[in-house]
Amino acid sequence: MAVGHIWRHLKGRRRRREAARRLYSVAVRQARVPTLYTEGGVADTLDGRFDLIVLHVVPLMRRLRRCGEPGRQLSQALFDVMFDDMDQSLREMGVGDLRVGKRVKQMARAFYGRAKAYDEAFDQAPGTERRHAIAEALERNVFNNAPPPAARLQAMAHYVETMLDALDGQSADALLGGEVGLPPVPPLAAAAEGGQ
Repeated sequence: MAVGHIWRHLKGRRRRREAARRLYSVAVRQARVPTLYTEGGVADTLDGRFDLIVLHVVPLMRRLRRCGEPGRQLSQALFDVMFDDMDQSLREMGVGDLRVGKRVKQMARAFYGRAKAYDEAFDQAPGTERRHAIAEALERNVFNNAPPPAARLQAMAHYVETMLDALDGQSADALLGGEVGLPPVPPLAAAAEGGQ
C-alpha cells in the first residue's frame, strides 16, 4: 500500500514537472519575440531577457494559483523549472560553480520583487486603472526607470493586460495539463502611434 502511494506521488510529480516545462517553454518563446526588444524598447541583454521571462511567467503562476491545490503545486513546479533553467544557463555561459548559487539567489530575489509589483498592478480594476498600474510596474522593473516613450510604455502595458485576459479565459484543465495559449505580441510601435 505504501509503495503504491509513493509510486502515485512520484508519477504525479513527474506529470506536474512535464506540464511545468511545457508552460515554461511557451513563456520563454513569447519572451523572446523580437518585437518586445526592437519596438517595445526592452534591452536585449541577460537582464532584459530575464525580465521578460518573469513578465510572462508571473501571470501564468497567478492564473495557476486560482486552479486550487493542483494549480498551486503546478505554479511551484513552474517556478522550479524556471530557476533550474536559470542555473543551467549561467553554467553554460561559463559562470563558475561558486558564483552560480549567488547569482541564482539574486535572480530569485529579483523575481519575488517583480512578482509582488506585478501582482499589485494586476489586482487593480481592469481598464485604465490597471493598465496605468501595469505601466508603472513595467517602468520600474523592466525598464529600470528609463522607459521608452510614454505611448510605447502604454502599448506594452496594453499587451500585458491582453495576456492577463487571455489567461483568464483559458480552462483550468488545459492549464493543469501544461497547455496554454498566449496572445501574439502586437506591433508595439504601431500600437503606440495609434494611441493605445
